[in-house]
Amino acid sequence: MNKNIFPNPFKAALAAQQIQIGCWSALANPISTEVLGLAGFDWIVLDGEHAPNDITTFIPQLMALQGSGSAPVVRAPTNDPVVIKRLLDIGFYNFLIPFVETAEEARQAVASTRYPPQGIRGVSVSHRSNCYGTAPDYFRQINDNISVLVQIESQLGVDNLDAIADTDGVDGIFVGPGDLSAALGYLGEPGHPEVQRVITHIFERARAHGKPSGILAPVEADARRYLEWGATFVAVGSDLGVFRAATQNLADRFKK
Repeated sequence: MNKNIFPNPFKAALAAQQIQIGCWSALANPISTEVLGLAGFDWIVLDGEHAPNDITTFIPQLMALQGSGSAPVVRAPTNDPVVIKRLLDIGFYNFLIPFVETAEEARQAVASTRYPPQGIRGVSVSHRSNCYGTAPDYFRQINDNISVLVQIESQLGVDNLDAIADTDGVDGIFVGPGDLSAALGYLGEPGHPEVQRVITHIFERARAHGKPSGILAPVEADARRYLEWGATFVAVGSDLGVFRAATQNLADRFKK
């Protein structure tokens, strides 16, 4: 394990508004995660909201990504300080917090990732994140090296977007196209013109506050359009989606 864990390059790339191409990981398996790391994505989301992941499955996936150059980003199952504390302690530095609807919820997410006095993170002197107590200057540096991305996926979140984006410690605004389309009345239709209009609005307001914006876009034409619209961190597919499509294509070629 590398004891020199600072600075956080993904956080720095977000602050510089550098294009970061990512991938979603939902298979909850260290081997598939390791393969994603070998592909050279800038960031990889290990999903704790909709994938069958927990603390014990996350740790081997983090190990699998060590040295890959791909920044692990965890999507927490919920905006809960205890859950976030446990994810911090096992070694995550980049967080995607789902279903943030207000500035207060955004502030809670940030506070959950910071030790006092900047936040409310509970203190343990020896855990995986600080190399079991051997990482130099961990407590002095860690607060400044956590990135927090908040997910906008409801009408209330859109309504409060300016206040959310203006929250200190929020490093980026992420669009959840599936839930957002459902919230707007177009379940299963993220490509609907009204949903696309709102996505454009989110990108524009994030930019107005100097915050990078991101989105999950497994369809290539969508991903390229969002990049043209100004999104800077885009997940262009998922391990589950790629595996499903490739295996179906292989079976169809021979069975037909």
